[in-house]
Amino acid sequence: MATTLAALFGVLVGSFLLGSIPWGVIISRCFYHKDVREVGSGNIGTTNAMRAMGKVGGSAVFVLDFGKGVVSGLAALALARALVAWDPEGCTAFVALMLGDAQQAQAAATTAASNNYLVMLFTSAAFLGCILGHVFSPWLGFKGGKGIAVAAGCLMATFGPVGGLLEIAVFAVVVAATRYVSAGSIAAAAVCPLFALYYCWDNVPAWACCAMGAVVVVWAHRGNIGRLRAGCERRIGSSKGEKEGEDA
Repeated sequence: MATTLAALFGVLVGSFLLGSIPWGVIISRCFYHKDVREVGSGNIGTTNAMRAMGKVGGSAVFVLDFGKGVVSGLAALALARALVAWDPEGCTAFVALMLGDAQQAQAAATTAASNNYLVMLFTSAAFLGCILGHVFSPWLGFKGGKGIAVAAGCLMATFGPVGGLLEIAVFAVVVAATRYVSAGSIAAAAVCPLFALYYCWDNVPAWACCAMGAVVVVWAHRGNIGRLRAGCERRIGSSKGEKEGEDA
């Protein structure tokens, strides 16, 4: 059981460090000889990266940020499965402790049930850790992006491809309807805990990780929320003369 706890802590730390890699800054400095933080809104995410570096540079930032989430989630998934195979007794004891109730613990005392529980818990921890690393990157003075691309990538492992694509669909529909990237980002974050109720229905710690990750993303958009309420947030396709707000 101690091994399982140590592995879970390792997932949080490892995903935080992976999420903290500031690809927007790295690409802008190495290939475009500028700092994305000194252009436009100053955000290191995809939208401002496209503004600073064009479609190629911005797309590269998106792919790499999305990839951070995918790698974090898949690594956590693989570790959980390997742990169940290597130490099934310790894993079932950990799951029984987390569930608490004797009847639930007995039902969980199988390799398959432990595998499912740990996979969801570990991938949800990776989701939270990767978002925290991206938003509070230690390499940028604990500042960073807003976590949407990295969150979407990690949800491909946490919720699976269908759940991840549903999150992306929510983002796309809201952006198409409002022409606000930030509105789509906030909406996708807001529905994440609701989707997690389905995917983590018997796993409260995993749901809590998903909910906390969503809260962090919404918090990172607090400036956008203020501008949306004031009616001065920049829309997609707005003229360059309009006031420029921070990106999602």
